[in-house]
Amino acid sequence: MKKDILICGVGGQGTVLASKIIAASAMDEGYTAHSAETIGMAQRGGPVTSHVRIGGSAYSPLIPIGGADLLIAFEPSEAVRNLKYIKKDGFVVVNRVPVKPTSLGGGADYDGKAEIEFLKSVCDCLVVDSDEMCAPFGSSKFFNVAVLGAASGTGRLGIKAETIQNSIIKIVPDRFKEKNLAAFDAGKKIGEKNAD
Repeated sequence: MKKDILICGVGGQGTVLASKIIAASAMDEGYTAHSAETIGMAQRGGPVTSHVRIGGSAYSPLIPIGGADLLIAFEPSEAVRNLKYIKKDGFVVVNRVPVKPTSLGGGADYDGKAEIEFLKSVCDCLVVDSDEMCAPFGSSKFFNVAVLGAASGTGRLGIKAETIQNSIIKIVPDRFKEKNLAAFDAGKKIGEKNAD
């Protein structure tokens, strides 16, 4: 398998953990995996982008422009900003819930709706809602694993769900494992409903 996956969001959303889970899962299935993060003022709500490249033909951890098979976006404007990485036949899983960048200050009116409509018009995508997905778990902090479930459920991730669940068990601290596994399963069901 050869798969290039770009994960993007803002600081604090858990994009780095999501990329670690994907890379560990790919390696557990016997594939070579490279990953790298580009972080811009992440602790202040700045952009975070994680590149995960799976397969022996990837010699660099960074995905070239137009090379990503899958874009997992934790935030609508970050999805649009990183759309240049997606292949023409690539797929996008995007959160409809916006996170107002700290650079916009208190007066900016940003709801992410225009970005979602744009994405729907230019690419094949699954739009999910982090608030709805994470309501049963009491925190949006579980969205990073729930959205991996959604990507897995669509069949676009290329890694078995059981392998990802095992990686969650290995990587996530004990006190959060049960909710993370439940969040992954909830996301997977959403992805399955929207699979090709």
